[in-house]
Amino acid sequence: MNKSNLALAVALAALATEATAAGFIEDSKASIGLRNFYYDLNTKNTGNNNGEAREWGQGFIFNYSSGFTEGTVGFGIDAIGLLGVKLDAGGRNVTPAKAGQDRTPGQLFPLDSDGSAVDDYSKAGVTAKVRLSKTEARIGTLLPKLPVVTFNDGRLLPQTFEGGQITSNEIDGLTLTAGQLESTKTRSSTDDISLRIAGATGDADTNKFYFAGGDYKLTKDLTLQYYYGNLEDFYKQHFLGLVHNWAIGPGSLKTDLRYFDSGSDGKNGSASGRADGYRSAGYWRAGDSSAGEVDNQTWSALFTYTLGSHFASLGYQQVEGDSAFPFLNQGGGSSSYLITDRQIGKFQNAGERTWLAEYGYDFAKLGVPGLKASIAYLKGDNIDSANGDLKEWERDFRLDYTLQDGPLKGLGVSWRNATQRGNFTTDTDENRLILSYTLTLL
Repeated sequence: MNKSNLALAVALAALATEATAAGFIEDSKASIGLRNFYYDLNTKNTGNNNGEAREWGQGFIFNYSSGFTEGTVGFGIDAIGLLGVKLDAGGRNVTPAKAGQDRTPGQLFPLDSDGSAVDDYSKAGVTAKVRLSKTEARIGTLLPKLPVVTFNDGRLLPQTFEGGQITSNEIDGLTLTAGQLESTKTRSSTDDISLRIAGATGDADTNKFYFAGGDYKLTKDLTLQYYYGNLEDFYKQHFLGLVHNWAIGPGSLKTDLRYFDSGSDGKNGSASGRADGYRSAGYWRAGDSSAGEVDNQTWSALFTYTLGSHFASLGYQQVEGDSAFPFLNQGGGSSSYLITDRQIGKFQNAGERTWLAEYGYDFAKLGVPGLKASIAYLKGDNIDSANGDLKEWERDFRLDYTLQDGPLKGLGVSWRNATQRGNFTTDTDENRLILSYTLTLL
């Protein structure tokens, strides 16, 4: 039994003696999220169309969150249950299974060894929690959403992590967070796997990702951020962020500044470790002794002006250093805290410079409350490669509608369409049609 499982068992044992205390039951909440998801991926100029996928599934997301027992120290428990059911899989992804695995992550479902989607899959997790004053500790299944680690929820079921986390709000305006992650279940897989980054090969992975940091609300309109992340034997990363809101006339301007500084850690810092697979994606000239070593500085600025029903954004991101931007990436669908992490691409390659523009409109003032639309365009160039500087672009369109009243109030419909082109990535067209509804049980 590893340390996390042992600690979870101890916490659950302590909780069992307190479960009947006032607050634990009274403050409990439970819901089932229903997500009907159609996914169509059309890749251009690929052999046998083996990058294409057309899948349709129904997802069930059960969430339970207890209250806390009474007393100086309060105990509680959360649980999540996830089930995905295949409705159709007209396309086939023939990605080969990894050694020792019968299934690999597909787009919506795990894949059997022949590349076909399974009929259904499920996963579950439990989280024990303890609260003292304004500080809360959690151990078990986590869905972190921080600058240095963010779970992915871009398909039928969300990605989950296993580990522990402490969050403290003892000082007004300051939120401190720290923890360790050990493994993950990716969005379309049931396998509990170790952690790595893009570029790692073979069995190179780790069960230790440490993170710590905080958000300080200096004023009601200005928030400062610092976070640190360390994926053992891969990288150490520092993050600085600033978010500011400024009322300008009838509208408001939001400024979002981000800076990441990442360097090697452990085996990634040695030639022998990189030879064993502890490598980063990126570009190095032939014979470069540092090939595969994490060396990255990424900064960005995003400005969004909101006026009534309209919003418009303009942003820029630059990736510097020999390696690509490092983040937890197991290859089964991962997210990074970049302004350029969009529907298809992330624009995080070594040397890449990206401009982005986005416009959105809320149709409530036109008499259609609940209807929103947005369109975004990103253009990246200067990507380092042996063939000179490469480039890519992406256009995303999104249309969302949520019923505002009636027996199905809260039912959401979302159409997301994206196109990616360039001489760096495979030309891709993608459509997602999502129906979502949440049933409140408690």
